[in-house]
Amino acid sequence: MQGLLTSSHCKLHTLLEKQCWLLAERISLYSTASLHYNLFELYRIILINTLFMFLRFTFVFLFLIFANISNALTKIDITRSNISAVPIAIQTFSSSEAGGGNYYEERIGSLVSADLESCGLFRIINPESYIEESNSLKKTPNFISWRQLKTNILLLIDVENSNENMTVTFKLWDIFSQKPLLFKKLDTKAKLWRRISHKISDEIYKRMTGENGYFDTKIAYVSIHGQGKNKTRRLAIMDHDGENHSYLTNGDSIVLTPRFSNDSSRLLYFSYEDPLRPSVKVFDLRTNKSRLLREIYGMSYAPRYTPDGKSILFAIEKKGISNIYLYNLNKMDMKQITFCKSICTSPSSSPDQRKIVFNSDMSGGRNIYVMNLHDKSPKRISFNKGSYTNPVWSPKGNLIAFTKTIGFDDFYIGIMRPDGSHEKIIAHGRLVEGPAWAPNGKAIIFEKELTDDYGNHYTKLYKIDIVSRKEQEIDTPSDATDAYWSNPLK
Repeated sequence: MQGLLTSSHCKLHTLLEKQCWLLAERISLYSTASLHYNLFELYRIILINTLFMFLRFTFVFLFLIFANISNALTKIDITRSNISAVPIAIQTFSSSEAGGGNYYEERIGSLVSADLESCGLFRIINPESYIEESNSLKKTPNFISWRQLKTNILLLIDVENSNENMTVTFKLWDIFSQKPLLFKKLDTKAKLWRRISHKISDEIYKRMTGENGYFDTKIAYVSIHGQGKNKTRRLAIMDHDGENHSYLTNGDSIVLTPRFSNDSSRLLYFSYEDPLRPSVKVFDLRTNKSRLLREIYGMSYAPRYTPDGKSILFAIEKKGISNIYLYNLNKMDMKQITFCKSICTSPSSSPDQRKIVFNSDMSGGRNIYVMNLHDKSPKRISFNKGSYTNPVWSPKGNLIAFTKTIGFDDFYIGIMRPDGSHEKIIAHGRLVEGPAWAPNGKAIIFEKELTDDYGNHYTKLYKIDIVSRKEQEIDTPSDATDAYWSNPLK
């Protein structure tokens, strides 16, 4: 902006100088007698020309400024820190004679608002303050009235409901440039209005950030009921916001660490029906049936699909020593890929499957290591104070999330680059652990232990956007652990 101002000033100065020389030439044409007579007229000409050029350059300068601002508002730069939430107004209506019914109009608008606000990148303008009431996507909004509310973008949603079917059309406007940013039409069954709402939120998120959204997704976790010997653990699944909750197992056996397949149709998990012979199982979400994948001899931990979905990484402990294994689902064979003499556990693959990250105490304390699967030479990447566990590679490959412990009660969720640089703490609390990435690599879900008014401890799930750093509890019916995020639904 400083360069633009300097350039405009220099051009104005040059033109004024030329104008003065031209006027000076005019003056030289006058005789001495007539010069006195016309001096006032010449000064008037200079003043008018100078004022005209000043106004012209001021207009151009301001136009460039506002054009630059307008362009900046059409996209949120999520690579920067300290991002301010963008004000957005959301209005739903039905333009058809059949109408959409207030039931769907209000709920779709409320759910899209909740989605966008939950990530911390958007600030929803209070609908009670709206000056204009839109009832058609064909009509151009009154941008002056929307600017008075200090909103940057306007989302208009037209809901048409006919029997069991629904058509939702939405349009996103940039209030400053007065141009549409997005226009789409979605058809679905009326009972799927929640999914349509999440898809709208994903579209807005992508248009404004350039990244895919994470609202039309599922979260699997372990639900805990009871206390002590009466405690039961069940697999559970829900939408990203805690709605559409359901249980997948009955709690007859201990279950741990559910992990989605790449297409989000299956859940991989550990089952301890026989504590001495733990097994890896797969729950098919399409048939609601579970099947045995493999029995494991020795204590097993943290199964996880590789990014291509063809293999499973997990750790097996034998005689106090744990190592990491790779199980090929097609060949049904298992091979050991680490040969530690202590503890090597919690493996996670890089997106390109050339490396894995895991935690180990091979250097004394618990630290994070990255190993190239070609040469199988582990490299330590964590060197700060504390014990590091639960490393998870981000879907984009640019970050690794982890749990860090300092002392007995200081727990942290952090992120770092794959080479160990730029370590940042993003969450802190009692027993915060178990980070898992959203499919776009911009948010993390984790568990946190809390205490009620009677001193009883319980565990809840939280999600945090790593860009805005907004942290939010995900409501669950009871204690919750071992959460994992699905890829976007299809």
